[in-house]
Amino acid sequence: MKKRVVLITGANRGIGLELAQHYSRIGDHVIGVCRQTSDELEAAAARVIEHVDVTSGESVARLADALAGEHIDLLINNAGLLQENELGSIDFDSLRAQMEVNAYAPLRVTEALMSFIPFGGKVANITSQLGSITLNNSGGRYGYRASKAALNAFGKSLAVDLKPKGIAVAQLHPGFVQTGMTKGRGEITTAESVSGLTARIEELNLDNTGSFWHQTGELLPW
Repeated sequence: MKKRVVLITGANRGIGLELAQHYSRIGDHVIGVCRQTSDELEAAAARVIEHVDVTSGESVARLADALAGEHIDLLINNAGLLQENELGSIDFDSLRAQMEVNAYAPLRVTEALMSFIPFGGKVANITSQLGSITLNNSGGRYGYRASKAALNAFGKSLAVDLKPKGIAVAQLHPGFVQTGMTKGRGEITTAESVSGLTARIEELNLDNTGSFWHQTGELLPW
């Protein structure tokens, strides 16, 4: 298989790090993007670009400048933020922060880097089943749910707009994963999650672009 260039945001820990390690193991050229690097990411990625704030237009523009002359076969928008919000004590600054990281940032990064993605390239947005309005039967988590629902909407539009350029886009739910974000309370390991996520990415093409998948392969309702 031809070596691909895979760029991953939020690559220094959790699912992002596991993705970086996976693609590195199979021989791909991994570019890890993060605010602050880690020893594990340095060992896995062929290149690390740190001090990148995906919520900042200026920072993302600098990222694009740093990639001059590069191409990206697979862009994985993985950086995310989970904060609890309960009715009666909602912190609207928290809602805004989650929207910036979980929804606006993937759109910002994709728009800034789409010229680097060739025909046949792919974009994978790491979203959440909690962004499904249909499946919301437990309430709460206002900022996280809304931001992931917005990401799903952005991802669907990106799929439509990028299809003529030969670029396929997927929204992928990683499962309830044991990471720092979930404080270790997940049901599956990062390795189990990434095994499913990477299988879905391999299946992604222009015929199924725009899909919202569970890492198990189940199509999720909006």
